[in-house]
Amino acid sequence: MDALLTPVSQTYRKSSQPDDLFKPSKHAEDAPVVRPEFRGSSSEEALETLRSQPSYDTLLSALKYLQQGLQGKHVFDIRKPSPQSAQIVHVLVTEIVPNYWTLLRDSSTSRSKKDAGVLIACLQSLTGINAVLAYLRALLKEAKSDPKNLKNSHAAFNLCFALELLSRLIHGDDDVQNIWNSIHSLDNPAQVRPMRQELITLFASGKIVSLSAEAEDICRQADQLKDGIWMSNSKSYIDWLARNLVRCVRSQADEDTLKLCADISTRAMRLGNSENLITVLFTGLLLQDGDSQAAFGKLLGSFPPLEQRKVLNLLLKLLSDKYLGTVDGNSGTKCSPIIWAVSGALRAVVGDDETRKNNLISWLTNGSGAGIGEDCGIRRAAIAVFAEDKDSMATILEKSLGQFGDQLYIKHTPLLQQDAHAQVLLLSAGYVHRLAPIKVTLLLRSSAYLNAISNRIGAPQNCARFLGMVVGEALSGLVHGKETKLDFKMDEMDTEEARWYKSLVQISDKIGPLDPLREPIFSPKPTNTPKEARPSRVAAQRPGKPPAQSGFIIEEVVDDEDEDPDLVPYAKPDSDAEDSDDDPTLISHNKPKAPVYIRDLISFFRDTENYDRQKLALTTAPTLIRRKATYGTEVSSHAEELATLLVGLQDKYELDNFNDLRLQGMVAIVVAQPKKMGQWFSKTFFDGDYSLSQRASVLIVLGLGGREIAGFETSEYAPAAQFPSKMLPAKVEKHYLASSSSNRLESSASNLKSLPPNALDSLAHSLSQAFLAPLAAGAADAATGPDVLKLSSFTSRLKSQSSTPTKGKAKPRIRAIPNTTASLIATSFFFPLTSRFQAAMHSASATTRGILFQPYLLTVYLKTLALLLHAAGPSTLALPQMTSEFWDLLLGVRGQCVGDLGVTQAVLFGLVALLDVNEADMRGLCERHGREVVESVEWVSGVFSNTRGGDEGGEENEVKMIAAGVLIRLREAVDKYQALLMGDMIGL
Repeated sequence: MDALLTPVSQTYRKSSQPDDLFKPSKHAEDAPVVRPEFRGSSSEEALETLRSQPSYDTLLSALKYLQQGLQGKHVFDIRKPSPQSAQIVHVLVTEIVPNYWTLLRDSSTSRSKKDAGVLIACLQSLTGINAVLAYLRALLKEAKSDPKNLKNSHAAFNLCFALELLSRLIHGDDDVQNIWNSIHSLDNPAQVRPMRQELITLFASGKIVSLSAEAEDICRQADQLKDGIWMSNSKSYIDWLARNLVRCVRSQADEDTLKLCADISTRAMRLGNSENLITVLFTGLLLQDGDSQAAFGKLLGSFPPLEQRKVLNLLLKLLSDKYLGTVDGNSGTKCSPIIWAVSGALRAVVGDDETRKNNLISWLTNGSGAGIGEDCGIRRAAIAVFAEDKDSMATILEKSLGQFGDQLYIKHTPLLQQDAHAQVLLLSAGYVHRLAPIKVTLLLRSSAYLNAISNRIGAPQNCARFLGMVVGEALSGLVHGKETKLDFKMDEMDTEEARWYKSLVQISDKIGPLDPLREPIFSPKPTNTPKEARPSRVAAQRPGKPPAQSGFIIEEVVDDEDEDPDLVPYAKPDSDAEDSDDDPTLISHNKPKAPVYIRDLISFFRDTENYDRQKLALTTAPTLIRRKATYGTEVSSHAEELATLLVGLQDKYELDNFNDLRLQGMVAIVVAQPKKMGQWFSKTFFDGDYSLSQRASVLIVLGLGGREIAGFETSEYAPAAQFPSKMLPAKVEKHYLASSSSNRLESSASNLKSLPPNALDSLAHSLSQAFLAPLAAGAADAATGPDVLKLSSFTSRLKSQSSTPTKGKAKPRIRAIPNTTASLIATSFFFPLTSRFQAAMHSASATTRGILFQPYLLTVYLKTLALLLHAAGPSTLALPQMTSEFWDLLLGVRGQCVGDLGVTQAVLFGLVALLDVNEADMRGLCERHGREVVESVEWVSGVFSNTRGGDEGGEENEVKMIAAGVLIRLREAVDKYQALLMGDMIGL
């Protein structure tokens, strides 16, 4: 078919236009971005430039234009509130900082920090800081929405930039002053008022600290932050804010500025760490020149009345701890320039303001003041403020005497509080006698004085009677002659303590200059640590070689296989785990040696970057401290420093038995210096800045240390701590040392046990079981059958007892070891804990009360007091006072037992200890504490009826068993001494 078709002609044509359909497409080129050049004509141009992704040079030009407005070179000021400034600040924070902060920061290092400084100057205003905080809040919300991809999220990067920017915005000591100047310079008062309130809220509400801490945590989780942010630490922030307030007050002391600083200070004191704020204000204003002192007085006058009292209490605490801590205020009539300087500082604070005078008088005379647990120096300084004020001094004397003789005050006030008020009474009596002798003469003839001495002498507590006799003799010695003055002719009045109390009426302090307070306070340097003795090289030299001999020497070698029995072979060296490492380059043979002196031990503890030194210090501390306890003054000179290191020590390397070794070290310090360190640990528990676990460890140390001092416990480190380490042979030593069969440390050395983690709980459980054992035995005996069936066995027991009259029944729970340290436990351990707790309960600081009433800490605290009371034993002279304070404290914390079985069990255990040590004097207990007995019966019966129990055990069953035992013992006392309790029961 194709052959039939023949083409006539063929023509080839060439296309004039290319076929675009078969060509590969090309990428369209982006249109060039035309970035406007910034000319600095207006704020609108600056805003448009910042929004258009400017180049680095254009950005700097716009920022410098905004900075020129701050300097007054043109009319636009970004710090003044306006819609235009708000938009520019928003763009700077949300767009410029995320994209350009790295360039600005890196360029600032090579350009004298000018580039980043321009941006910071534009944002260093109320609007700028609020914008940064709002941006932080938005970034935090975005980061929390996707926590799994936090490391890859841009929110984490921007958070780091925003945190760094915020830290640069508020790093100086004049930032608050600069921001306030920009607000105060506004012409419209309607704008100044809300911005002033916003300024106070910004810096004193805690939002900066909270947002910074939250952002820092997110950045650490994303591994974007290496160094810490100082704003997230409330202490650092309060210090910065206080420095700014000091600068603001010293430079501008006008009324508006002082009122602003007072408002910021008042709000900032509620954030916590108010002690730091007052410390910076005190050192930055009051200890400076006269103008700064006057400015401090005006600033304090701008505070509300209640805040003025709080500031005064904080200043008294600061002066006592920082300046009078190393001064012996008990030096009697010794003149101390430090005390005079502190009195001068208090005088500058009080001035002529009647409100502040009344606050200081109230501190000296109220129920929770007068510096409980502090040295006498702060009371001397406070009373010296009124040395020339006859009326105020007479008021102090009258209030102190009226309170001193109140029966309820004598019965329920802690001993340390009564001791402080007695000192105030004696000091004020001496001043009043020098100012107006007739007033003291009339006072001694009044009924208030006679009733006070009578009530004191008739008090059941020995300490109360002692203070009454001391005050009576001291005041009588001021008015009456040597032959007619009051003299109780008691041995207690001839002791050194009684003579010191009587000498207080002769002390006359004055208001001195503040120069001693400006000098740095140095703690007394300890004695030089002796160097380790080295053996003499002369004695250690080997014998010299014999002179060389000429000729041949023939020596016959005899092979004797018999070994000399006197030659002892060397022992094999101990294996080292590090020597088993395959890589010999990793083996370190340069290990530190165990410390021999206390100063070396302290240096080991301070070296927190060295694992070997930390571990060696922990393992060596208990033995070394006990060994050096009675040898020299190493331990006594460094006890507080060593205890501070141990309390704050952190388990950085996760060492084995870290908590056990740390507790044993602190217990060793308490046992070595019980009188000093018992009070120090009690003060540290209440005043120290420590966590809940560290505070609990302090309580455990006090409880275990008190029991070891009393002879109930023996540490496993006691036998190894004998000093000196080189002992004579036993055959020779027996001729020099007498045999002491009563040595409790050696007698119980075979029963040494390691300290368990829950040592207090174990001790509390064992004591509770010992208390319940006789009651359980009696109940089992009563349930064995009818009395008729037991008559024969009872008769046989009675006959056996009558046939052997010399064998009396041994009373349970009475230890055979004599307790010679009961007074030490009472004065140095028990009373400081109870007295400071009562003072903390009345403290104005809600933070302190919140810490103390934390359930776990309160449980450990009550158990510690119960163990100390049991360790003091029934033979201590201060037992009535200890019983009164502890019982009042237990009844005072009943409200904390609601819904918490741990606190309930601790309160019940405290009642167990009270009844146990007072078992031999239940009649006196009901006579002195009838109301407490009745209240305890009602409360314990309620606990018993409202607590479920069963055979399955558990905490509820244990609480119910202890409540049943306490209830049985209390009801036995009520039934037996019902006539004594009738009067108190009628009053309920």
